[in-house]
Amino acid sequence: MFEGFRKFLTEVSQGGKHPAHFEPTDYRLAAAALLVHAAAIDGNISQLERDALHAVIKRRFDLDEAQTDALVEEATEAEHEAIDLYHFTSLLNHALDEDGRRRVIEMMWEIVYADGRVSDFESNLLWRAADLLGISARERIELGRRVAGAHGGEQA
Repeated sequence: MFEGFRKFLTEVSQGGKHPAHFEPTDYRLAAAALLVHAAAIDGNISQLERDALHAVIKRRFDLDEAQTDALVEEATEAEHEAIDLYHFTSLLNHALDEDGRRRVIEMMWEIVYADGRVSDFESNLLWRAADLLGISARERIELGRRVAGAHGGEQA
């Protein structure tokens, strides 16, 4: 109830401007859905993972708070409706070049390392997503090591 009221006040204070709606074909929605999946794959989303999810999406897609909240909400819904990773990865393969797809894997590592360690479920997800995005095992592992070093976590 209070969250709805807060959103209403935000919209009113912004002159009736509603937060962005992200089209189903928007690569940012597909990438964010993979990030949500990475945060939730081990059974629960910790506060550290929630904070990392919000920060990574805001920073990497250069969004404001309202846009970030809208994208996280829409990505969470899309992730819940998805039956596999292919829908998201195929959209990303069409929309992004290899460097862009590498950045998606790097963002996933940032979410996975938010709590300082990588579970077997998270590691498997990164392997599958990287494979579907055409990122080699060597590059996936290197990206994981780079993120682990920055976060002080156990290396993959």
